[in-house]
Order: sequence, then C-alpha cells, then structure tokens
Amino acid sequence: MIFEKLFISGVVLVKPEFREDSRGSFSRSFCAREFAEHGLATHFVQESVSYNAKKGTFRGMHFQKEPKAENKLVRCTRGSAVDVILDLRPESPTFKKHLLVDLNSENKHSVYIPHGCAHGFLTLQDETELFYCIDEYYEPSLAAGVRWNDPAFAIQMPNPIEVISPKDLDFAFHERR
Repeated sequence: MIFEKLFISGVVLVKPEFREDSRGSFSRSFCAREFAEHGLATHFVQESVSYNAKKGTFRGMHFQKEPKAENKLVRCTRGSAVDVILDLRPESPTFKKHLLVDLNSENKHSVYIPHGCAHGFLTLQDETELFYCIDEYYEPSLAAGVRWNDPAFAIQMPNPIEVISPKDLDFAFHERR
C-alpha cells in the first residue's frame, strides 16, 4: 500500500499496490502493522455500506462528537464519488478547510479521515456504493453535521446535488468564530 498524506493533517489517501497475473490481480486494502506505522487507527469496530441509486446523491457533512469521535476509512466499491473532508478542529492549521478526493471502483483508493473532520460525498454515477471502516461505535446522541454549503467553508461541488436528505438539509450553519 502507498500512504499519501494530504494537506489536512491526519487525512491520508491509501492506494493499493496490485499484483497481477493471468487470473487478475490481488492487493491489500488494510494492514494493521502498516497503518500503525503511519499513525493511523488499526482497530475498527464497525463496517458500513452506503448504497446510492442515483448520480448526484449527496450525503454529509457528518461527524460524531467526543467522547466517541470517529476515525473512518472509506472506499468506493462500486461506481464513483467525490469524497469531501472538512477540518472542524479549531486547533488545526487547516480549520474550516476542505478537500475533495476522487474515489471510484477503478482506482480502488481509500481515504482515511481522522476524528474532528466532517465527511460527506457526492455520487458521480448511478448505483454507487461506499464501504466504511469505523473505529468507534455509532452513538445517535453524538451524531452531528454541518451544512455543506455554509459560506464559512466555501465547498464547491463538481456536479449539482440532485438528491439530499431532509436531515442533511436541516444541519445548521457552522458557529462563527
């Protein structure tokens, strides 16, 4: 695996290294030893799948509050999506900054998202599926989010949002500091 640190501290793009032969290919998407060597979580307690029927579906910007803040490893197993990571850590030099990462079933990249960052994605194809590994149990009372279109973040989506849940539309704009 190739670990590429991105400009938001703690966000890492994980690229598989393929071994190919006449049967096809083989690669690892996770190795506890290698993740630990890069300072990433190695114990995931929950795996989740997000299936999205329509291109233009947006889910986000979600996070879980302390004391159950989550580290996530996200990969697109079917279709294509742009993953959005937003730094909500006030002490971070990239506070309120975001980045977009292309995840798709062809490149098979994963993105590691540290706690303190909100996460969302926009599907670029119909029938897109994302697979999550999460290091903390879901706690509904600590689930939170912010509006993707809050001017404080200036997130520009590459395509229009066609499908979004009422819950994601109801997130408040981020508290101004």
